[in-house]
Amino acid sequence: MFRVHHAEAGLYLARNDEWRLAGCPIDDLFTTPDPVAFLELQWEPARPVNPDDLPSAWLPPLGKQEVWAAGVTYYRSRTARMEESEDAGGDRFYDLVYEAERPELFFKSTARRVRGHGQTVGIRADSTWDVPEPELTLAINSRGAVFGATIGNDMSSRSIEGENPLYLPQAKVYTGSCAIGPCLLAGTLPGPDDRISLVIERAGREEFSGSTSLDQLKRSYDELAGFLYRDNDFPQGALLMTGTGVVPDPPFTLQPGDLIRITIDRIGTIENTVAMAADL
Repeated sequence: MFRVHHAEAGLYLARNDEWRLAGCPIDDLFTTPDPVAFLELQWEPARPVNPDDLPSAWLPPLGKQEVWAAGVTYYRSRTARMEESEDAGGDRFYDLVYEAERPELFFKSTARRVRGHGQTVGIRADSTWDVPEPELTLAINSRGAVFGATIGNDMSSRSIEGENPLYLPQAKVYTGSCAIGPCLLAGTLPGPDDRISLVIERAGREEFSGSTSLDQLKRSYDELAGFLYRDNDFPQGALLMTGTGVVPDPPFTLQPGDLIRITIDRIGTIENTVAMAADL
C-alpha cells in the first residue's frame, strides 16, 4: 500500500512511516497497466525525505485526468436531491435514479479547475444555497481498472440545481468547484466499515459536522467505473467521485472564509477554505 502525494517536485511516496520523492510524472501512474507494480519500481531509486521537510499544501493527485462524478448513490443524497427540487416538480427523478440499473454520471472538472489540500474552493455569486459534498473518489487507469482512491469535494449550488435538473452543469462546474486530495491511496481501497466525515468551521467555531460509513454506498466501485468507461475512452485515466452521504441540512449555506475539512479512514484529511469563485 502506498500513499501518493503530488507536488511541483514530483511524487512523494509514503509507505508505513517512510517518505521518498520520485521524479516521475503522475500521469504515468494512470497510464501503466499495473499502477501498484509501477510504484514498487519507483520506490527503491526514489530519494528519502524527512517528514519535517514535507510541503504544507499539496497539488491535487492528478495530471491530465478528467474528473467525473456519480450522484444519488446514497439514500441521504437521494433525499437531499428530492428536497432541493420540490419547487421545480422534479423530485421523482432522483427516486427513479436511486433504484435504476444505470447510475447518474456527470462530468465534474478538468484538471485545471481542481484544487488540492490547503487550496481555496469557490461558491457562485448567483447562488443562494451552497454546500460541500464529501465523496470517496476512485482512481481509474486508462484500461478502466480501479487501482486506488482519494478524497473529493464536489462543491455544489443546491439553489441552481433545485430550479431545474437541466441546470446541473451550472450547479456543479465552475471555478473552484472541485477539490481532491490530500493523497491517492494505491494498492488498497477503503472498505464498508470505513467512514467519511465532514466538518465545517466558521470564524473558528464548528458550524456543521456529520459522517457516514461506506456501507451506505449503494453501488460497487467496479460497477461505477464500468458504467463510466462503457463506450467511452480515457487515454489518461480518470477520477470518479462516488456520491455523498453527508449533506448539511437547510438552511445551512457556505460563506467566504469557511473552512471545510473532509476525512476518510485510511486516506487522511483534505482542508480547503471558501471564497467567491469570481475572486479565485
